Amino acid sequence: MGTVNGLPAHILLVHAVVVLLPLTALLLVLTAAWPQARRRFAGPNAVLSVLVVILVPLTTSAGEWLEERLPGTELLHEHAELGDTAIFAAIPVALLALVIWWRHREASVAGSGDEHLGATGGGGVATATRRRTYLAPLSLTVTRVVTVLAVLIGGFAAYDTYRIGDSGAKAAWNDKVSSTPAEQGRDGD
Repeated sequence: MGTVNGLPAHILLVHAVVVLLPLTALLLVLTAAWPQARRRFAGPNAVLSVLVVILVPLTTSAGEWLEERLPGTELLHEHAELGDTAIFAAIPVALLALVIWWRHREASVAGSGDEHLGATGGGGVATATRRRTYLAPLSLTVTRVVTVLAVLIGGFAAYDTYRIGDSGAKAAWNDKVSSTPAEQGRDGD
């Protein structure tokens, strides 16, 4: 992907990743630790985090296209190398967001209507059927492990996004902005 409306696509796509990856990381922590947030945001965060996993390679690919067209500097090279790590932050966020959503889904089934009373047999005894769960939705230990993982993975994703963005800003703006206002265009009052 090269340009969009005359601008390098990387410049446009990077804004989506810089906003959405930390957002999904924050929602990951919230949905892991707070049941009310889990009920409202586990599904949307699972979808959004998968979207981020799709956006990251598009953004890095557009960045590589742009890198080939810019003068090579150490700062640019550092940014390109760091940019390649974004996928290693996005994938764990997405996987754990999917786990949290799935566990919430299983817990909802297990907690409200998991046991369905079947038709009574000849003796009037009701039979109960239990739906199989895979991710231990009612296990407090598993919930704690998922929460700790969410905090670690979410923190890593936010930090990695910061490092990549900081290196990109330095590569783009180093030695291009003065600490004093420019004098051009003033008539010297």
